[in-house]
Amino acid sequence: MIRSFPEACKKLKLNPAKVLPRITGMPKRHQAAIIAQAKLIIIAEAMNDGWKPDWNNSDEWKYYPWFWMNEPGFRFVGSYCTYSFAHAGSGSRLCFRTRELSDHAGKKFLSLWRDLMVLPAPAKRKKK
Repeated sequence: MIRSFPEACKKLKLNPAKVLPRITGMPKRHQAAIIAQAKLIIIAEAMNDGWKPDWNNSDEWKYYPWFWMNEPGFRFVGSYCTYSFAHAGSGSRLCFRTRELSDHAGKKFLSLWRDLMVLPAPAKRKKK
């Protein structure tokens, strides 16, 4: 199982220092989401061992992590599957060939998923 972004890069023969996009023009509040998505795409590719979802095959299940956001905060809930459409929360680049891979990705890389999906809280204003 892939345990880190550098490990995923090593498996795919990518240089982790050079593979991430430069996003200097993007507002700061969105930069972490862009970096997280880039990392998760590479992690998913490495974990899937060359498997690519066939969206024309309704017999092929595709798994994606599912998260919940409420009072305790952002957390992994489980993995769901789909066979004929890309769910708005995951998309085909971030789906996995097995439930086990999806569960691992959802738990191990929770902070990346949070950066991707959750807007940062607004800065607190100082009281006058």
